[in-house]
Amino acid sequence: MTSWRVLPSAPVHFTTSTIVDWTPVFAYPQCAQMIIDSLKYSMLNKGLRLHGYVIMPTHVHALYGTTSGVNLSNILRDLHRYTSKEISQFFRSTRNPTFMEFAKAARADQRGNRYKVWQTGFHPIAIFDQDIFVQKLEYIHNNPVRKGFVEQPEYWKYSSARNYLLDDDTIIAVEKLV
Repeated sequence: MTSWRVLPSAPVHFTTSTIVDWTPVFAYPQCAQMIIDSLKYSMLNKGLRLHGYVIMPTHVHALYGTTSGVNLSNILRDLHRYTSKEISQFFRSTRNPTFMEFAKAARADQRGNRYKVWQTGFHPIAIFDQDIFVQKLEYIHNNPVRKGFVEQPEYWKYSSARNYLLDDDTIIAVEKLV
């Protein structure tokens, strides 16, 4: 198995997308909602299949698939690009100094961008086995519990634990594989 690359033959990938400097932008519900809205858009319009997720204050873990012939890397590149712009605009409009950190990160990155919200890469791990899928799904769901934010996985608002354990699709629907 090749790590850190999207393998077109893999039905599912486990990913981690992290905010630069581990800045807790998703502690702001507006920013978490930006991710949810972007995921919904990508599912409706780009062929993204969401099987599990958790939005933590500093990062997002997810289990993604795609419809046939759709490149996951392209979808996540676009999602990161769009949410970077939205998150930066949010912090700028609220005059939050975090925006300056994003500008500083962009200068350090030297790619000519005005801001950099996401760390480079999303670290995809190809999932071919049902047992590994379940292991990664449990890891995702238990992340807020391990960090001490909640006592039960389903208590975390931005997690597919609510979908799997409570059959609650009010935040976003996921395609359950177990």
